[in-house]
Amino acid sequence: MARPQPPPWVHAAFLLCVLGLGGAIEIPMDLTQPPTITKQSVKDHIVDPRDNILIECEAKGNPAPSFHWTRNSRFFNIAKDPRVSMRRRSGTLVIDFRSGGRPEEYEGEYQCFARNKFGTALSNRIRLQVSKSPLWPKENLDPVVVQEGAPLTLQCNPPPGLPSPVIFWMSSSMEPITQDKRVSQGHNGDLYFSNVILQDMQTDYSCNARFHFTHTIQQKNPFTLKVLTNHPYNDSSLRNHPDMYSARGVAERTPSFMYPQGTSSSQMVLRGMDLLLECIASGVPTPDIAWYKKGGDLPSDKAKFENFNKALRITNVSEEDSGEYFCLASNKMGSIRHTISVRVKAAPYWLDEPKNLVLAPGEDGRLVCRANGNPKPTVQWMVNGEPLQSAPPNPNREVAGDTIIFRDTQISSRAVYQCNTSNEHGYLLANAFVSVLDVPPRMLSPRNQLIRVILYNRTRLDCPFFGSPIPTLRWFKNGQGSNLDGGNYHVHENGSLEIKMIRKEDQGIYTCVATNILGKAENQVRLEVKDPTRIYRMPEDQVAKRGTTVQLECRVKHDPSLKLTVSWLKDEEPLYISNRMKKEDDSLTIFGVAEKDQGSYTCVASTELDQDLAKAYLTVLGRPDRPRDLELTDLAERSVRLTWIPGDANNSPITDYVVQFEEDQFQPGVWHDHSKFPGNVNSAVLQLSPYVNYQFRVIAINEVGSSHPSLPSERYRTSGAPPESNPGDVKGEGTRKNNMEITWTPMNATSAFGPNLRYIVKWRRRETRDAWNNATVWGSRYVVGQTPVYVPYEIRVQAENDFGKAPEPETVIGYSGEDYPRAAPTDVKVRVMNSTAISLQWNRVYSDTVQGQLREYRAYYWRESSLLKNLWVSQKRQQASFPGDRPRGVVSQLFPYSNYKLEMVVVNGRGDGPRSETKEFTTPEGVPSAPRRFRVRQPNLETINLEWDHPEHPNGILVGYTLKYLPFNGTKLGKQIVENFSPNQTKFTVQRADPVSRYRFTLSARTQVGSGEAVTEESPAPPNEATPTAAYTNNQADIATQGWFIGLMCAIALLVLILLIVCFIKRSRGGKYPVREKKDVPLGPEDPKEEDGSFDYSDEDNKPLQGSQTSLDGTIKQQESDDSLVDYGEGGEGQFNEDGSFIGQYTVKKDKEETEGNESSEATSPVNAIYSLA
Repeated sequence: MARPQPPPWVHAAFLLCVLGLGGAIEIPMDLTQPPTITKQSVKDHIVDPRDNILIECEAKGNPAPSFHWTRNSRFFNIAKDPRVSMRRRSGTLVIDFRSGGRPEEYEGEYQCFARNKFGTALSNRIRLQVSKSPLWPKENLDPVVVQEGAPLTLQCNPPPGLPSPVIFWMSSSMEPITQDKRVSQGHNGDLYFSNVILQDMQTDYSCNARFHFTHTIQQKNPFTLKVLTNHPYNDSSLRNHPDMYSARGVAERTPSFMYPQGTSSSQMVLRGMDLLLECIASGVPTPDIAWYKKGGDLPSDKAKFENFNKALRITNVSEEDSGEYFCLASNKMGSIRHTISVRVKAAPYWLDEPKNLVLAPGEDGRLVCRANGNPKPTVQWMVNGEPLQSAPPNPNREVAGDTIIFRDTQISSRAVYQCNTSNEHGYLLANAFVSVLDVPPRMLSPRNQLIRVILYNRTRLDCPFFGSPIPTLRWFKNGQGSNLDGGNYHVHENGSLEIKMIRKEDQGIYTCVATNILGKAENQVRLEVKDPTRIYRMPEDQVAKRGTTVQLECRVKHDPSLKLTVSWLKDEEPLYISNRMKKEDDSLTIFGVAEKDQGSYTCVASTELDQDLAKAYLTVLGRPDRPRDLELTDLAERSVRLTWIPGDANNSPITDYVVQFEEDQFQPGVWHDHSKFPGNVNSAVLQLSPYVNYQFRVIAINEVGSSHPSLPSERYRTSGAPPESNPGDVKGEGTRKNNMEITWTPMNATSAFGPNLRYIVKWRRRETRDAWNNATVWGSRYVVGQTPVYVPYEIRVQAENDFGKAPEPETVIGYSGEDYPRAAPTDVKVRVMNSTAISLQWNRVYSDTVQGQLREYRAYYWRESSLLKNLWVSQKRQQASFPGDRPRGVVSQLFPYSNYKLEMVVVNGRGDGPRSETKEFTTPEGVPSAPRRFRVRQPNLETINLEWDHPEHPNGILVGYTLKYLPFNGTKLGKQIVENFSPNQTKFTVQRADPVSRYRFTLSARTQVGSGEAVTEESPAPPNEATPTAAYTNNQADIATQGWFIGLMCAIALLVLILLIVCFIKRSRGGKYPVREKKDVPLGPEDPKEEDGSFDYSDEDNKPLQGSQTSLDGTIKQQESDDSLVDYGEGGEGQFNEDGSFIGQYTVKKDKEETEGNESSEATSPVNAIYSLA
């Protein structure tokens, strides 16, 4: 985090500046005054020949000046040339070529004269030149023949243009010539080769000149090179050789200078220009260039190296830069140096430029014209464009070298004086008029200005005025009589009032009064003091990973009466707010930070008066840049040294380098990891395999991620050798019963070691120890035919290439193909372990009947039927596997209360053998699953209604339900109550003990085996009396209020009513039904059957239903007998889904044996009939 120093204008007040502290006197334009040149063309004026010529000359004066021109020091008569005109109210010349003419005819030296009755002002002497871009002379260039390693200079010699063209070298196919410390272009445009190598013949070389004004490029005929060499082959291994020149038979040489020639030279430069020193040397190897200054150091603030250190540029040269410089060219063979003596000359430059002089009659004054240069410039005075010596004498004027003194000036002294100072390198011309006026004081700025300034700043109040004689100026505050000067106030010579440090009490009205002998004038300025703008919470330097979010804070305090604007700069340029950025009043948020977001961020809080800056630097940790310039050296048969230049780490240190290789024989285009090196290494020796055409690349890794791969290196092929290893993963397996397929993993490029890699495959039967069979294979498999069934073989696979064989391979055991087993397991015994599992035992088969590798014994079983009548079951076959040669196993996850069948087989790699005899078994009852859709409803504060559905999996004959519930209030629990229900009861109502407590209900179903899985629900919190609530299992909504449900219930009730009527009619055929004559007579206690309010439908003897008894709630409870509800069901079996879930319903029916011959002996229970429909 940093607060940059604000620029000078940041806290400046709004000043009425017309007179500067040291500026020239400005006369109001409504007063008479001599001419003043305000605009003119440059001294060396080069124009485009395709455009009209414009030579500028603007001037002011009162009365308005008139203009005329000289050309080559002679009067230029504009009226006689129809192409030349002068702009209205201006001296600017326009030369029009639309109707023809040659611009070159108007070249020359022009000077403008602006004249009125008070004098004449002159422009500079303007040298007009027309831009030229001459054509390159046509020439036929013979091939340049040069010995490899020798120096070479290709001369450009561009045609002389105006201005000089920009030179660059390209091939004839417009490809830029690659330059480096060996090959580079000199300042004169020539192309220098420190030494020539064979690769320089691969292109031609053409010099190109680009001309500025015409925007054209001219191309010289190209040079072609013919390089004579002792080693004609362009071998990549030699090019990368650490001693390339000696390897190619090129003699190494000490450096010598190609430019400049010799050991010393001199150079002159003008003050203020750039000094360019150049040293280009030849030598083998290519020399390095270093620069020094004799007796001192190079000026670090102005010196920079160019053209691969072959050029030294010093900008804005001054006299201190003169002296002796020398360049040192060195290589391993030696070094030489060249000394350049630099002389700094100077065209004239101002020390004291003459300024306009305004005097009152009788006053004294002076004009001063001082300049310096090397050599010392001469000074010449003129008046109104004429040499002062030839002007009429003036007794009030005295010339003293570079000064003209005026005494007792009169009106007749008004004129424009010119000072011309020159030496051999140039000239300076300045106009300064002398004006004699009698003018009372006058204010030049608007009256009653409001100036707002920032607290604690230095501020200057200007009061622009004019008068002759020059008035005196005094300042007053808030009408006070004392003059403001001293302490916190300072009045400058031009009358400006400076307040060194603004305070709150400095606010008020300031009056300036200008006075001379002719009168006085005054003006007022109202000063308001504002609080400064300050950033009190600045952005902080941050380090962020690429892709993260960064927030830079910038909270500002400012004067509330000023409008605040907060903006952001990035790297000192206005920040473009993209869609990844969010700018708020007090922060800047950058989402998904990228590498381009790195840089300095400056928060600029500004008002119309001031601003404050706060800067922070955002460092983005990114993946490293790719390594570059891969080079292969130290080439050996089985190793090579790889060197690379690391890329930018992007603020996160490089931790590792991964070297990858690619070969073009087995897997061209596929890159493989070769080795890994630490991040501080950029050169490594790589171990290589024989006969591989290697190409390498390098990947850099840091904490953020991996770089893009480098560009590939050049290829390097190693010599061949016999294989050193054999293929791996050799296997022999049969794919048919009479064959054996031998397979292996083929060897890759780095293990082939030579061309024509092939495999010698050998095999023989293990038992017989016969002679080896063999075959030569180029692939990765071989099939042996006509083999016996599943016999062992000894197998060998040996690699071979054109250089020889690999070592003897190891022997691998394989087997021929398998056939189906011939025998089935015998004496299969089944023992029921529980309702869902059985244990099996069998006699194993003989090994010779397996005809292969015994994989497993397998049991196939299926559910034949359920013991619950009318229950459909899926007879889909299932299997249980028992791996290995074993005589027993367990089959689990069976359905309880079901009939099953089972068969056994033995399995080898070919498949199943014959099946054993079928075994049957029955699983016993199990415990049921949880009741479905357990619902808890609370219609009011007194009762809670419970409802549920039968279990999805009864797993036997249901004997009832068990409900456990207890009240609770917070952590306080009440006494648990247990209720048992019959299997056909699915509703229950609980009377609440109090309206506050809640209840927890646990419900489970029972078979004779025991209780099954329980489901738990809680009653809802005490509801509002007007809003009954309900709790349902599975978060189901209350469907009791749904229209479709009400209609369904009505239809079921109607069907039940019809069924009851049918039952009564059927029963009436077998006897009478005794019914009480008066329904309103209460039941007596003497009749136990009537105490519970139930009706007993029976025959004339009023026999009760067998196997059932009435309960207090009107349901039928099962008596203690072996009979079950299933025994009375129609159809015999309940229905189950394929997965064994119960989908049937309990029905009541007379036993078939009892029904036959005694149709009227028993009645169908109406309750059970209703249950059967539910």
